[in-house]
Amino acid sequence: MGSEQTFIEDGMQRTQIDEFFGDELERAGYGGMDLAKTPMGTQIVLRAEKPGMVIGKGGKNIRKITTQLEERFDLDDPQIDVQEVDEPDLNAQIVADRLGNALERGWYFRKAGHTTIDRIMDAGARGAEITLNGKVTGARSRNEKFNRGYIKHNGEPAQSIVDRGDGVAVMKLGTIGVTVRIIPPDAELPDDFRIQEDVDTSVLEPEEVEGDDVEELLSGEGEADEPVAGPDESESDEDFEVTETPPEGDAEATGAEEIIEEEIESEQGSAETSPEEPAEAGEDIDEELSEETDAAAEAIIDEMDDAEAGGDLTVIDGVGDAKADALVEAGFESVADVRAASEDDLAEAEGVGPAFAERIKAGAEEFDGGDA
Repeated sequence: MGSEQTFIEDGMQRTQIDEFFGDELERAGYGGMDLAKTPMGTQIVLRAEKPGMVIGKGGKNIRKITTQLEERFDLDDPQIDVQEVDEPDLNAQIVADRLGNALERGWYFRKAGHTTIDRIMDAGARGAEITLNGKVTGARSRNEKFNRGYIKHNGEPAQSIVDRGDGVAVMKLGTIGVTVRIIPPDAELPDDFRIQEDVDTSVLEPEEVEGDDVEELLSGEGEADEPVAGPDESESDEDFEVTETPPEGDAEATGAEEIIEEEIESEQGSAETSPEEPAEAGEDIDEELSEETDAAAEAIIDEMDDAEAGGDLTVIDGVGDAKADALVEAGFESVADVRAASEDDLAEAEGVGPAFAERIKAGAEEFDGGDA
């Protein structure tokens, strides 16, 4: 048998085992499994929301599942390890099954999608995406997506970092497929970086100069600065030329002299820039004024976001109390829901026709753009 055929059969077997666990452990909150074949047997790690229901009373249920795995899938001595899911809202498979059950119980798809993805983000996820495929409303099949945060769709991080779960909701009009993708809080993305705060800066410190060398250099500079008249000037020039080419023993003294000159120049530079303190005070005043302006703008934006995120749809031009109640009953609980919906979805609400749906849609868009 070729290697390609072996990989295909292994993948099919893993998929069939995963579907088997999903059907058998649906009530226990099945959250996925890991399968590894070893010389000692087949190791299976099960993740479930309720491990007690997986094991059963006295281990009856787990023994039954082990026997079925040996008979149906010809596994060699399967060893099952059941682990509890710490945070069910961060497990994509559990979330997908919950969303499918909510749709089957009659939840409006948009309300169910927004509620589910908000719970995922509240649990600490870095990003999430929910996709619904099928006859969501009406006779035609379509695709609805709900996004929050950051999500990867392709490349190696999309396979290793993103947790994916698939579910199904069997409705009267047809089957709706549910796909959930979650990036957990502890995921490390390729473009992440960290600044190391605990760094050894001793390498950057200047070398210390002994006190005796400094005194010698200062005394030498004082003698060179004294004015000398007459023929002594030539002697001082000769002495100065000698000091320019010191012997090897005075190399350290020459380096110390350069360090002292640099320190004197730095002190002179700081003294020259000291009169600029009034300009810095003016910059501080400008920064305080800009911070107060930004705070006022943020307060206005927060009030606008609260009005938009709330359930008061009467802020839309042309929407009264009766129309607002009809839209809320249809699942449009905020201005954001109205803006995200199509005109056909709005027209399905009680008492809202195509013409008025177009007017509501335009009013929601004007509310967003005009207030911003």
